[in-house]
Amino acid sequence: MKRYLIIVLLICMPFSSSMAQEWMTSLDIAKRLALTQNKMVFMMWEEATYYPLPVIFKDETGKSFASDNLFGNETINTILWEYFVPVVVSENQYLELYKDIKGKRNISYIERFNDDFVKILDPAGTIINKNGNFGSYLYLNDIIERYALNTSYLKQELTNYSKEKDFYSAYFLASRYMDFAIFNNQPVRDDILNLSKIYLKNARVYLVNNSLENEPILAQRTDLLELKSFLISNRPRKVLRKLNRLEETEIEETNVSMIAFLYYAAYQLLDDQEGMAEWKEKVGSLNIQKAQMIVNINQN
Repeated sequence: MKRYLIIVLLICMPFSSSMAQEWMTSLDIAKRLALTQNKMVFMMWEEATYYPLPVIFKDETGKSFASDNLFGNETINTILWEYFVPVVVSENQYLELYKDIKGKRNISYIERFNDDFVKILDPAGTIINKNGNFGSYLYLNDIIERYALNTSYLKQELTNYSKEKDFYSAYFLASRYMDFAIFNNQPVRDDILNLSKIYLKNARVYLVNNSLENEPILAQRTDLLELKSFLISNRPRKVLRKLNRLEETEIEETNVSMIAFLYYAAYQLLDDQEGMAEWKEKVGSLNIQKAQMIVNINQN
């Protein structure tokens, strides 16, 4: 559907500067608009826009079309606004933004943050397309198919996190992203899981820094949520190894149901009927359905 809309726009939109919508220049406002519109942010550094960025796109027959430059092509600009909130960020903001991620992100994330290529951000400002590169050309169809995500499923958690960054807002956003990954196909599923892990890491930092009263329970819960990401990535044996190392005396009572789900889903991925039967009665119907969904996406 996305591809067909691109073609309609390319055919029907007049090449008139009066019809163009300018890119935003405030990242904060762009993030707020993206949150309102349930979109991702399409960001570039200002100096990167001083040079042509060739664009390639395809119609429904697979025929390729090209433009010498992303910037200044009104039809392509219209397409971008259809799926994203485009923003050009001044180099003057670089140091401020870098300080927010220094020491908190891995090398591939920092490299994408620093480079002159497109950065796709969620409405909370975290880069999702940190792995891989699209080369010298911007392949518009690939960007749209992979990253033009409707974030309405995440809206409440994104809103909460934007209003106040603490353990709970980061944890629940990480958890929501993990469920969101289940509903999306490869390869974007891995990108979404990476986002989830970033917010889960943030949750751990907030937990330590704020010294919450129930810190042991919450710390264990974050560890268990990370195990869920391994299930989604079809690594049930790793999950079982980590669960089996837990001593019974170490298990927090409020986390028992989550542990039961992890055991049950791991055994289901391995088609271990005996293991599933041992844990099924301790897993609620909703989590049984979720476990089945995880199995389904790993069978495709």
